[in-house]
Amino acid sequence: MRAARVEAYGGPDRVVIREIPDPEARAGQLVVDIEAAALNFPDVLTIADKYQISTALPFTPGSEFAGRVSAVGENVTAFRVGDRVMGSTGAGAFAEKICVPEDAVSAIPDGLDMIHAAGFRVTYLTAYHSLVTVGDVASGDWVVVLGAAGGVGTATVDLAARLGARVIAAASTAERVQTCLDLGAHEGIAYDEEDLKSRIKEITGGGADLVVDPVGGRYTEQALRAIRWGGAFVTVGFAAGEIPRIPLNLVLLKNVLVRGVELRTMGTHRPDATRQATRAMSDLVARGMAPLVTDVFTLDDVSKALGLVAERKATGKVVIEMRVT
Repeated sequence: MRAARVEAYGGPDRVVIREIPDPEARAGQLVVDIEAAALNFPDVLTIADKYQISTALPFTPGSEFAGRVSAVGENVTAFRVGDRVMGSTGAGAFAEKICVPEDAVSAIPDGLDMIHAAGFRVTYLTAYHSLVTVGDVASGDWVVVLGAAGGVGTATVDLAARLGARVIAAASTAERVQTCLDLGAHEGIAYDEEDLKSRIKEITGGGADLVVDPVGGRYTEQALRAIRWGGAFVTVGFAAGEIPRIPLNLVLLKNVLVRGVELRTMGTHRPDATRQATRAMSDLVARGMAPLVTDVFTLDDVSKALGLVAERKATGKVVIEMRVT
């Protein structure tokens, strides 16, 4: 099979396409013929060996995929050959086939094609856990989403609006803010052009109930300062490349709850929450919810696709469409 390979750590230009052996399913595993794979910012960090967990060379990058089951190992009970599934993994998705544990995939809800299913699981599970599992969002809450035009950002904007929250989309430019307004955000802030803290307070009349931050960097503290007394701040990543240092006196004085969401460990420690999220989102998909996919590449152009994400020029999800043979 054809696969993207990282043979030396570095930037997107170091990723090459190789022929490698097809995977085989062992007990508890299944093989999926991948039809589409989505890119996430951690993929960029992984190929540069800058992610929290190092992946040994050589490896196939990619953490999110959709396709059809082509083989099942012993003791696999939930899926059969031919089933449409979407899944997430630490690495291996930028290939024509992948072998994963049974619990790494779920059935694709009716209403999602392969392209949109590939970009659904990671971002929408992250959004759901941020808003509901740890954020305890309620209808009418003011929710600020930083990096709102990115993959996790657009999913969080979309889901928060559908849950009845009043969403403030914060993004780098007015054009990217408009994308979020089109998705259902109630207000927008172009934080490279406006003062984030004062605008949040102005819009909310006193402070946000919840901030979801996939970006980190220089805007984290501004957003924290704009939370109302007793509000919550959820961190889900550091796409800006800088892990911010938070003054804990702000947390103390505002009685702010600070939580984190990391999808891999959430699935390990809170499988109940993941099952609940999957059920809830399947219902919303049936009512029309789907990820915003703005760019589709072929496997041969994986380096170009990764570059788009690395430079934070992508709006919504970037997807690779496979040519399965």
